[in-house]
Amino acid sequence: MKYFIQNENIKKIVFILLAVFCLTPFISSPIALLLGFILAVFMGNPFEKSLHQYIHLLLQISIVGLGFGLKLNEALEAGKSGLILTVISIFTVMILGYFIGKMLKLERPLSYLISVGTAICGGSAIAATSPIIKPSTKQISLALAIIFTLNSIALFVYPAIGHWLNLSQEQFGLWCAVGIHDTSSVVGAASKYGNEALKIATTVKLARALWIIPMSLITMIIFKKESKIKIPWFIGYFILAILLNTYFPFFDTLSSGITVIAKSGLNLTLFLIGSTLSIQTLKTIDFKPLALAVFLWVFISVGSLLFIMN
Repeated sequence: MKYFIQNENIKKIVFILLAVFCLTPFISSPIALLLGFILAVFMGNPFEKSLHQYIHLLLQISIVGLGFGLKLNEALEAGKSGLILTVISIFTVMILGYFIGKMLKLERPLSYLISVGTAICGGSAIAATSPIIKPSTKQISLALAIIFTLNSIALFVYPAIGHWLNLSQEQFGLWCAVGIHDTSSVVGAASKYGNEALKIATTVKLARALWIIPMSLITMIIFKKESKIKIPWFIGYFILAILLNTYFPFFDTLSSGITVIAKSGLNLTLFLIGSTLSIQTLKTIDFKPLALAVFLWVFISVGSLLFIMN
């Protein structure tokens, strides 16, 4: 594909300027993602090969920073409200994914990756279970491409539906945490809706992400393989941030500034994620795995919304 800008130095300058712009309060999470995608389509990403490790690190740091905006009682209340829905949704999605995958005659590893990515936390769950089930590189790439594409759509669709249905901050935050795959898009959509939604969505989503551990154990049993379990350690730092903000008054003076920086970091993360999504990536997506992913996503989105509203 021929890009509008060919000079690599100019590409790098434009990329850096847009990245800095995404750190300002003028850019919302969906717009940051869209800017990254537009850049990837028309100019290409001059840093694509080295970005992925920084995306995960920046996301984790931003989430830990958001912990300084929460008190322990708020976190416990949010986690408790989402517990039942989390358990029901995870096992329902995994069971449906298994049977629909068989019906579509999808390769078992690919079907499993899409299911676990939808059920728990998108790319993180796929990354955690991949070493256990040992899928091909193409299957991993395809699952990630589908999940990230649906995440990008959710970042725009969820807030619009939330406002249309007049959902409360609490309802929307919980819905985001259950219905959207990846933590970055959950936090991005919730931050656009409001601060209370952001607190609930972040807490419930990270509690949901801890299910990576038991799901990895179950995966080892299902596929009859032994492997190391990848534990999301940054969640522990998020909890530590909440405890510091709750029990040490000194952090009260810093919490608002830290959370503002964390939200800017999240916008930058979404810009970087958007810059890795290109037309070439979207062209690799096959119909059958896409059909499975869309069905599971629509099912969990509609089902969790009805559960929350009633």
